[in-house]
Amino acid sequence: MTLTPDFPSPDDWSHPDVPMTPPQAGWLSQTDLTIARSQLPIVYVDAVPVRTDDSGDVIAVGLLLRMGDHGLTRSLVSGRVLYHERIRDALVRHIEKDLGPVALPQIPTSPQPFTVAEYFPMPGITPYHDNRQHAVSLAYVVPVTGDCQPSQDALNFDWLTPEEACSEGVQAAFVGGQGALVKQAMAWVGRLL
Repeated sequence: MTLTPDFPSPDDWSHPDVPMTPPQAGWLSQTDLTIARSQLPIVYVDAVPVRTDDSGDVIAVGLLLRMGDHGLTRSLVSGRVLYHERIRDALVRHIEKDLGPVALPQIPTSPQPFTVAEYFPMPGITPYHDNRQHAVSLAYVVPVTGDCQPSQDALNFDWLTPEEACSEGVQAAFVGGQGALVKQAMAWVGRLL
């Protein structure tokens, strides 16, 4: 049995000096999010969906295809961690949001990121860039066993070999440095030397 902490109810969130009415548990209003993004780092998760063979070796990497400001781009499953949300729950939520409810992600009992990526609003500080904010993202390799269908704003979802996902042509389609995360993920699972 997993023990979970008791979280305060929304009524307990108020402080006498800080009036606060959460719009929905864990969510900020657009105004509050803009203020938060301008003043502190936001916690994210990045997931590299993979397929594995019977021995657990990675045989395919799943990449989303989106229409961006610069045309067609590749991206990973990514998103914010909500207030009072466990990392594993954030991973499952974003995978189901981007890949559909039957993607069937296999989140380990004790998920460990393969790296921590810091996205800055000014390019060049790290390989990762997000012009909206300073974000700290925990990056995970996540095996998925179900049927993956792109949802939200994705146009397509493709399974590529690790070598294809790390090729120059595919890497050039990533924005914000997520291509570097794919390469790090493949090195972490032993598919890139």
